[in-house]
Amino acid sequence: MTIEWRSYAATDNTYDELIDRVAGPRPAAGTLCGYLASLSDEELRGRKLAAELAILVMGITFTVYTEGGSIDRAWPFDIVPRIIPKSEWDRTEAGLKQRVQALNLFIDDLYHEQKIIKDGVFPAEVLAQSVNFRPQCMGVSPRHGIWAHICGSDLVRDKDGTIYVLEDNLRVPSGVSYMLENRVVTKRVFPELFEYQRIQPVDDYAPRLYDMLVSLSPRPGDNPTVVVLTPGIYNSAYFEHSYLAQQMGVELVEGSDLEVGEDDCVYMRTIEGLERVDVIYRRIDDLFLDPEAFRADSALGVKGLMRAWSKGKVALANAPGAGVADDKVVYTFVPQIIKYYLDQDALIPNVPSYLCMQEKDRKHVLANLDKLVVKPANESGGYGMMVGPHASSSERKRFAELIQKDPRNYMAQPTLSISTSPTLCDGQMEPRHVDLRPFILSGPTTYVTTGGLTRVALKKGSLVVNSSQGGGSKDTWIVDTEGF
Repeated sequence: MTIEWRSYAATDNTYDELIDRVAGPRPAAGTLCGYLASLSDEELRGRKLAAELAILVMGITFTVYTEGGSIDRAWPFDIVPRIIPKSEWDRTEAGLKQRVQALNLFIDDLYHEQKIIKDGVFPAEVLAQSVNFRPQCMGVSPRHGIWAHICGSDLVRDKDGTIYVLEDNLRVPSGVSYMLENRVVTKRVFPELFEYQRIQPVDDYAPRLYDMLVSLSPRPGDNPTVVVLTPGIYNSAYFEHSYLAQQMGVELVEGSDLEVGEDDCVYMRTIEGLERVDVIYRRIDDLFLDPEAFRADSALGVKGLMRAWSKGKVALANAPGAGVADDKVVYTFVPQIIKYYLDQDALIPNVPSYLCMQEKDRKHVLANLDKLVVKPANESGGYGMMVGPHASSSERKRFAELIQKDPRNYMAQPTLSISTSPTLCDGQMEPRHVDLRPFILSGPTTYVTTGGLTRVALKKGSLVVNSSQGGGSKDTWIVDTEGF
């Protein structure tokens, strides 16, 4: 047999999501591990091939940017699911709802009275140097008081099993389409496993997203028109834009398809004439949304869109300016933000962090660059960061200079021994590091996906899970084992 769990070489001093080094398969993973062990080499290869063919047939792709341009690649997928017990997930879900509620209150406060700054809880200088704060949003009040309608918070598990929030993605978080398609592929590969376990479903995301968007309409009594605004086919997340539009049954549009009328309403050009648009799920960064308000050279957005939004004639999700909380320096203050607005302790802790803008922290970071992960405040996708233990001396020297030049732009964290999960690599089951991105929808109610997108570092020993840098993904199962 290909898989012999007793010889599975779980990484030392690391929590494995499926296998306990002493006791064997974890309770929620017992059925899966037993089934995989019953498959022959040929059967396992056949399941892997079936997954690869399904991904090609379904057209599940992502874009990698290179010096020579961009390349569309088939989505890298590992057939072995990652499993989380429902009892544990219920606590995580509550923590995510708490976090997003506090962050939305924080964003709304920053664009109105800024009480959290006046009360000395959040430093004024952090806001003053924020590249994602939009003065154009001051005084605007989005429907329900929600700015970040769609949030993707990245979670990691340390060696003792503790789950931490690694970062919050509040601008235009991506990846949910891959979470949904991973489940479709897994059902094709292992349909029998869904008969004997209570694996929580994920296929209600698109209708919940649609309902949340409809709830934002400035014309709630009518049948609102919702569109997905994409930068176009060359964007790395275009597959997701088109997928979500198709799943919701709404139009996928580019900026050139829309215009703002003299009445400050937004209209979509159709073969039958102009049609008013009520809600825009925008997948374009703030600065490209409206050449009238932001970058005058933007050809991606819609002239006058900010004017229409600020006057309440159209809803935008996520709201412009929500990215003020999507900052790795702001991230370090989230526990205090939760305490300030909700008078609660954070249910999910942050990874311990050092702020380079603070002299004491900066000295510690500069003296321990070989042990820390250093991150710029506003990069994403794993870019611009330095993993100290794996960095060269010249790279550490370069980052020391960057930190000293612009300390506000950098923070650092200890190198976590993030959890692993069994992954099929060249016919053998080997541990690979994983993280998890659940998605939270905020409107009249708050909804958290059952699980999320598990990203896996396919390179042995790597901690970088991003698909653009060699990572892949797994289906995530939330399994209810109680009374079953």
